[in-house]
Amino acid sequence: MARRRFLRAVSSSVAALLLLLALPGLAGAKFIWPAAWHPHVGTAKRYAANRAGTVHFAVKGLDGRMRGDNASATAPMASTFKVLLLLTYLRQHSVRHRPLDDSERDLLGPMIRISDSVAATRVRDIVGVAAIERLAHDAHLQDFTYNSVWGLSRDSSRDQVRLMYHLERYIPKRHRHYALDLLRTITPSQRWGVGQVHLGHWKLFFKGGWGSGSGAVDHQVALIKARGERVSLAILTENDGTHDYGKETLQGVAKRLLRGLAHVP
Repeated sequence: MARRRFLRAVSSSVAALLLLLALPGLAGAKFIWPAAWHPHVGTAKRYAANRAGTVHFAVKGLDGRMRGDNASATAPMASTFKVLLLLTYLRQHSVRHRPLDDSERDLLGPMIRISDSVAATRVRDIVGVAAIERLAHDAHLQDFTYNSVWGLSRDSSRDQVRLMYHLERYIPKRHRHYALDLLRTITPSQRWGVGQVHLGHWKLFFKGGWGSGSGAVDHQVALIKARGERVSLAILTENDGTHDYGKETLQGVAKRLLRGLAHVP
């Protein structure tokens, strides 16, 4: 029985691949079988080692395994903290089971899509520190420390990559589509770094953080999904010199980590 089930599974997989190759426009396409794709951590490490400043990163591939470079090191979170604020707001008992009203959407939408820091401070004041730290505990953010200047709260790339990989777990079911849509529709002027990497049919949900354009910090956290498969990454950079240089570093690390992902069917 086990042998027959195995043979049927193999036959189904081969048939599915042949069907893909038979589709118009795909006959000459390049494909990478999901089990064969892994993040190119070594290539990303070598690139990061030659960049100015400090670069820490972590990535979870299709196998769910975490890999990275100095992934336990912490940095000020800047606007990546706003992901925690979004989740904390939606998890409130007074919010989780009801529709959001227009005033709430007018608050949360700009906080994520255009990284409105005034809105973020307002959300922080509404939810309170205890609720933020409760979410950090529930999400097993072992390196997280809160700061009253919320952008100076610190965390590691390994914490953030776990959070993004399991993102939907921390969003009430009623609000999952809304939260993911915000992270998918970041304003074009802030879609640098991983936002410039070709991902094919994979959908990108991400948030950036930067030190007011000074180059002090430039970060990105991201979830990348396609039909039940997922990859997450977190890239934290400090002392980039300029914001443009930091954006270039983010794109360079992300492009190398994710090389070939667009070809996974």
